[in-house]
Amino acid sequence: MHWNSIAASKVNPLSTLTNLDPRYYVDAGVFEAERQRIFRRHWQMLGPVSQVKEPGDYLAVDVAGWKLFALLGRDGVLRGFHNVCRHRGARLLADGTGRCERLRCPYHQWIYDHDGALRQAPWFGEDPQFNAQDWPLHSAAIAQWRGLLFICIDPDLSLLDQLGDLPEEVAHAPIESYSSVEEHRFTMHSNWKTYTDNFVEGYHIPGIHPGFMKVIEFAQFETVARKGMVRMTAPQRSGSIYSGKWLWMWPNWTLSVFPGGMNISRINPLSVDTTELIYNFCFADTSAESASSRRGTIDTNCGIVREDFGICEHTQKNYASGGYTPGPLSPRHEQSVAYFQGMVRAALDSRSADGNPAG
Repeated sequence: MHWNSIAASKVNPLSTLTNLDPRYYVDAGVFEAERQRIFRRHWQMLGPVSQVKEPGDYLAVDVAGWKLFALLGRDGVLRGFHNVCRHRGARLLADGTGRCERLRCPYHQWIYDHDGALRQAPWFGEDPQFNAQDWPLHSAAIAQWRGLLFICIDPDLSLLDQLGDLPEEVAHAPIESYSSVEEHRFTMHSNWKTYTDNFVEGYHIPGIHPGFMKVIEFAQFETVARKGMVRMTAPQRSGSIYSGKWLWMWPNWTLSVFPGGMNISRINPLSVDTTELIYNFCFADTSAESASSRRGTIDTNCGIVREDFGICEHTQKNYASGGYTPGPLSPRHEQSVAYFQGMVRAALDSRSADGNPAG
């Protein structure tokens, strides 16, 4: 998807001030269309590239049901692959980080090199038609930006094009200098868009985040949709862990800054009504002396994240019940919701490779 198409009136927040129809959140056909037209075609932020810093290091992940991994080869080249053996489809690597000298399938012991080439199919038998060169791992595209690692199965556009206005937005923040300290994972029973709608607006803060409400100037909370991203800002009061800027980037990742660090997250759909959040917390100071301060920042942030789960899950149930019809979006606080939803509609309305529009 190119940004000139995203600029069409159907994604203009000023003309899209009604919430999405609930079928977008509960229909299995819509979810599969999103997998193919959003998550297959757009770059996914996997966290700090430092997770794969030595030859043989890998990071295996789930992306909307696809199993993928990034691997730093012995030749120093970072590559991406589907985490799927070409023989019978077994998973090669367990999710998470690790190290491997060779990629050995645990099922039938097929062995692949770091470049994805099949090197051995042991005990396979003689077959004059079988050529190992015909069976490399399926690849995925890899890209890096300012210390962050991205993967994409079949990119529609370059990573920099997808990032839109983000490079300008964080040009003066030393994000690549921060070191990853902890990863936290959360699972909620709601559609990924139900949670994203919630993340990109501050309208819910007084009702859902009373502690957070006390440490910001909510009357001055501002939400701005920019190219490929949403920026939220608010002046901070004493006791806040943040610097007053929160960012969401298309299609499903976030970056929030705080004094001396940041957190980044990926909003990963596991099914039409289940979503996983993968958070990485990164700091400039990782010394033992600052451990208590880091702990407080991480715990406070995770507490705020968890406060959203209940309302998102109840909202998801109401979407599924058939009792909800689309309501109006606030021009003051929810133009960013309209912006995100318009981008989803634009992606689903685009023609797929076979020429069929989204249903």
